[in-house]
This record gives sequence, C-alpha cells and structure tokens, in this order.
Amino acid sequence: MKKLITGVFSAGVLSISLNANCQNQQQLDYPETKKVDTVTDYFGTKVKDPYRWLEDDRSPETEAWVKAENKVTFNYLDKIPYRDQLRKRLTELWNYEKLGAPFKEGGKIYFFKNDGLQNQNVLYRKDSEDAEAEVFLDPNSFSDDGTTSLAGMSFSDNGKILAYAISEGGSDWRKVIVKNAETGAIMGDTIKDVKFSGLSWKGDDGFYYSSYDKPDGSELSAKTDQHKLYYHKLGTAQSEDQVIFGDSDAQKRRYVGGSVTEDDHYLIISARNSTSGGELYLMDLTAENPELVTIIDNFDTDSYVIDNEGSKLYIVTNLDAPNRRIVTVDASDPTPENWVDFIPETENVLSPSTGGGYFFAEYMKDAISQVKQYDYDGKLVREVKLPGIGSVGGFGTKKEEKVSYYSFTNYVTPGTIYKYDIEKGTSEVYNKPDIDFNSEDYTSEQVFYESKDGTKIPMIITYKKGTQLDGNNPTILYGYGGFNISLTPGFSTAMSVWLEQGGIYAVPNLRGGGEYGREWHDAGIKTKKQNVFDDFIAAAEYLIDNGYTSRDYLAVRGGSNGGLLVGATMTQRPDLMKVALPAVGVMDMLRYHTFTAGAGWAYDYGTAEDNAEMFQYLYNYSPVHNVKAGTEYPATLVTTGDHDDRVVPAHSFKFAAELQEKQAGNEPVLIRIETKAGHGAGKPTSMIIDEYADIFGFTFYNMGFEALPNDIDKNMKN
Repeated sequence: MKKLITGVFSAGVLSISLNANCQNQQQLDYPETKKVDTVTDYFGTKVKDPYRWLEDDRSPETEAWVKAENKVTFNYLDKIPYRDQLRKRLTELWNYEKLGAPFKEGGKIYFFKNDGLQNQNVLYRKDSEDAEAEVFLDPNSFSDDGTTSLAGMSFSDNGKILAYAISEGGSDWRKVIVKNAETGAIMGDTIKDVKFSGLSWKGDDGFYYSSYDKPDGSELSAKTDQHKLYYHKLGTAQSEDQVIFGDSDAQKRRYVGGSVTEDDHYLIISARNSTSGGELYLMDLTAENPELVTIIDNFDTDSYVIDNEGSKLYIVTNLDAPNRRIVTVDASDPTPENWVDFIPETENVLSPSTGGGYFFAEYMKDAISQVKQYDYDGKLVREVKLPGIGSVGGFGTKKEEKVSYYSFTNYVTPGTIYKYDIEKGTSEVYNKPDIDFNSEDYTSEQVFYESKDGTKIPMIITYKKGTQLDGNNPTILYGYGGFNISLTPGFSTAMSVWLEQGGIYAVPNLRGGGEYGREWHDAGIKTKKQNVFDDFIAAAEYLIDNGYTSRDYLAVRGGSNGGLLVGATMTQRPDLMKVALPAVGVMDMLRYHTFTAGAGWAYDYGTAEDNAEMFQYLYNYSPVHNVKAGTEYPATLVTTGDHDDRVVPAHSFKFAAELQEKQAGNEPVLIRIETKAGHGAGKPTSMIIDEYADIFGFTFYNMGFEALPNDIDKNMKN
C-alpha cells in the first residue's frame, strides 16, 4: 500500500538520598480559581462542574489563569538546585546524529537526519549510495521557534511530486503543501484544514486526503464527528476537491481513510466511528465509473488490505482471530464468507508488512519481537535472525526492492538501523548511533506479577547493574493500558539520564493494551477499565514488595490515556506514590466525548450518556470527580499543551484546580502548560529537553534529594 511517510526516529551509581521530610517545602500561593454554579443531571444524579469555564480556550479569563498557574509553577521549578544540571546532561546526551532508514523515490535516495539538537528532523536526498547528500526539506525553516513540524508526506508514483503535511503549534489540524521534487518549487495546490489524514497518490495526477468541516467555535476544542475522504486533482482549487466518502448522513463516520494499492488498481476505504472496529470498502480505479464495493459492513472487527496481486486481495483481520491473521479473497466478491486463510492466527499477535515480494510477519511474544518471512504462496521462507531481545520496526518497502531496512531497540540499546538482504536473509548494521551512554552498564529484566484478580501481567524493569534492591531507589513506573496500543521495549534518550542517576524505570504491559491481542484489549475497556488501574497499582506494589523502591521513592507517569491512568491511580491510592506525573490526560470522563474527536474513544471508555450504569462507572473513577477534600495527595506535576486539540487542556486545567483546592497535605500540586504545543507529536527538541529537566527535577526534589543522586560529594556533605 502507499503509506504516509513520517520523519520519526526510534529514539550502578551509588544513590544517597535524604529523608523526604527533611526537605524545606516551598510555600506555594496558588492562583485563585473561581468556581461557577454549573450542574449537570445524569440519570437523576446532579454533578457539579465548578471549573467548566476553563473549557473555553479562547476566553481571556482562561488565558489569565494559564499565565498565573505557569508563573507559580516556574517559580517553583526555578528553585530546584540541580534543574540546570539535568538540562545540561539531557542536552549532552541528545546531541548525537540521528539517522533514519533510506527509501527510494523517483530514482533518488531519501533519508531523515538530525545533527543532534535540531528542533526537527531534516529530509535529505542523494543520487546514489556514494553521492553527496543535499537538504531536500528542512522543517526547521518552517518557523523560528521550531514549533511548526512535518506531520507526514507522500510522493507521487513517479517520485517527481511531494505532498507533505505541516502541523503548527502541535495542532492536529494540518496544512498540506505540494512541492515539485525536481525543481524544489512549491506548487499552487496547498490544502488547508486537514485533520487525521493520510496522503495517498493516484498515479501522478492527484491524491486522497481526509478531513472534517471546520467547526463552529474553537477549532482546538469544538466537536468534530463527520470525517470525509477527498480527492485532490493537481492544478485545481481545493474547493473543487471531490468527496469520495462521508458526505451524507448514511456515510457519517468519525474516522475515514483512503489508501491506493501499490499498483494503482484499488482505492481502499476504511470507515470508523471509534478507534476500534470499522467498515472496509474498495473502489476499482481501473473502471470507468468506479463503484463502492463493500468488504466489511459493520464495526465489530478491525481489518485492512495490506496488498494485492491483480484482483487477489490480502487482508489483515482480527475477525475470528483475536491475534490477527492474513486472508486472501478476490476483489469481485470480497466479503468474509469467501476469505481463505493465508497466514493463520497464532498464539502471538501479528503485525505484518510487505517488501521485495515477501510478507514479513512480526509477532509479539510477551511484548518482544519475532519476525518470520513468507512468500506470496504463504510458504515460510525463514525466521529472521534479530540482533537481540527487543523491538523491531520496518521491513516494509516496495515490491521491486532487493533490500529493506529495519530498526532494533530496547530500553538500554539506542535504535540501530539494519540493512536486510531480502533473498539471503542476512542483516548488517547500516547505522549505529554514537551516543554518550554505555548500554553495557545497564540491564532490563522481565517479570510477571499478579494483578488484583490473579491475572499475570508482564513488566520490564530497567536499572544500572549492581543496584541494591533496598527500597531506596528513585523509580518511575510508566503505563498506558488502552486503545490496543502495545508498550514494547524502546530506548529513550531522556530516560537514559534517569538511569544514569541510579533511577529505575519500570513499564508494565497493562490490560487494555494490544500486547496479547483483542482479548487483552477488551479486558480493559468500559466497565472493565478498573482492571487497568488495578494492574498499575499491583505493579507499584510489586516494585515496593520486592525492594526495587518504596513509597517515598516512587513516581507514576503516563500520557494521554496514560494520564488518565495516573489520575485514576493517584485518586484511588494516593498513599502509594510520592510523585504523580500525569501528562495530557483524559481527566473528565463525563465530558471527554464532547470535545474534538473524543466521541471516537467510546469503544474504550463508554460515555456518560450511554446509560445509568455506564455513567456511574465513569463517575466512580473519573479523576476530576474523585479528588476528595481532606486527602493528602502526592506531589503532582500535571503537564499539558495549550494547542492540544486531541485531549483538550481543559482536562488538565480542571484536574489541577480540583487538586489545588482540596490538597490536605504539604506536597505541591502544579500544572505546567506548554505554549504553542499540542498532544506531543512534532514537539521541538529544545522544548522536550526543557520539559524533561523540569519533570526529573520535580521528581527528585520531591523525593527529598537536595542534590542529584549520583552527585556523591554534595549528598555526603548534607
């Protein structure tokens, strides 16, 4: 399939600490947050919402509140004595060349590279392997402060034209720009107001993209729920773009996507109302008047066309296969009753790709990658020998290519790119990053612990070799647990700084994720969502019971759905952790579906409008609604971005306001609101480094460290 290309790279110290209670607490004077008399009746239960006014992101009052909160937060962070040390070390470690895997378009070789501290990755090209590379597209030139990023791109079939999307300030709303790849000139085909979209070319004539009508009210928070697939013909105005799917009440869907097969034979259309489960259609682009042909007519399963040979379709599906399988069917009659197994389901989750005339079946076994190579008759050619235990990504390339590239990483190994000979099955290092971090000094171990209901949950724990399990190690427990997303081992430059300081990093594979297929996902949704929180709580208890850390040295962290995880966990078990770090979290579970495309998350969450039972279940764990007066909450640093139009910042605003009002203990409750930043994608390097310096500084400081843990001399003096 013609896919969107993105410029993203896989990216025993003695710990002497002070008792946390010895640290001088800063006296905090939180901004006064007004309360309004807003009440909503849910099935007879009247729910107060005193901070609803903070949902208005365009209001001068909200803007003033943001400035006042940031002033308090940064005044606090400025007083952390080693914050600059952390920023300096983060900058040093980040400053290494990052290279992406090469790919060919129009007889040229393209690749992304970042010299080290560039805010955005740069796209280069060259005529051959040995030729000198030139800058082809530099996103650092899009804006002075690096907050405008490249958000995806796609070349025409002949490689002579590039369509690329940009995001301004981290927003999900995009602008698509068309560039002549031969002359470098920008063409007059700029498409505006594009959201949640791929870019897929039909030959060299034009491309398909998706978007919503621009909403009334705030484009950053107003609800968007009718997605449309468009076709843009080069040389015409956007107003003339043809709607292919989604322009009627009968075709009203929240998420619609279109992708053209590599041979330009078919347009494949996916249509969903939620992030899980969707319809699937095709159109024969070789026909004079192509008609919409139904493959899947319901929202019960997830399926997509991965490739075709003439009219023979290869479909990846979890229909009757929770761990996914590949089936074949003829496009003339493609409905499920005609499907034939090509690569059957196994006990491990399948994530396939194609390239060089083969299928590469990546399997996840306890969140660890295995890869098998199949031919187009379904015959196993070989199991690909991988460099070690960890995560791989890549292998996908065009059918005519003889080599493909893949990346390998784990929690202590920076992402290394390998060149793979498709026929011989051999790998060689293509690029190994030169980073100032000695992986040999650290280890990762996988453990399995029991959750509240006895379910076995895997967790990978990473730390410096020789670390004493005496309960005194600063530890970050990171989780997600939702939307069928799998947390697989991957190197983080930022977390390497945490590890250098003697910190432990623990990542459990909670229910709600995709590590064990659809059944694992479904065990953590709707009225089973508490399983996810219980899994996370049990992970914390395991770390404490086994001496990795203790309550005084434990921080919990997560973003987006993981921010909800942290919010729910800290309100249910505030005694369990010393520090809470919820990022861009979904915190108001009664109203999340009223903002932007939030209603599409209902498969995982359900909504408060579904029925009384669903309302009550959400109400019982919704972080905003479960902050209790008189409770001692952990030191909390809420983080969000003012341009986050996926999980709108009002979630974080309201949660922080509730915590500041009701905190009974002495621990600080702060909110750090990044300006000109969104949900996270495309955030400039400088902004990321500053944010991690603040997060790590806040965490160590509230664990009682007056100097960094590996700053032995200063700690001994104290």
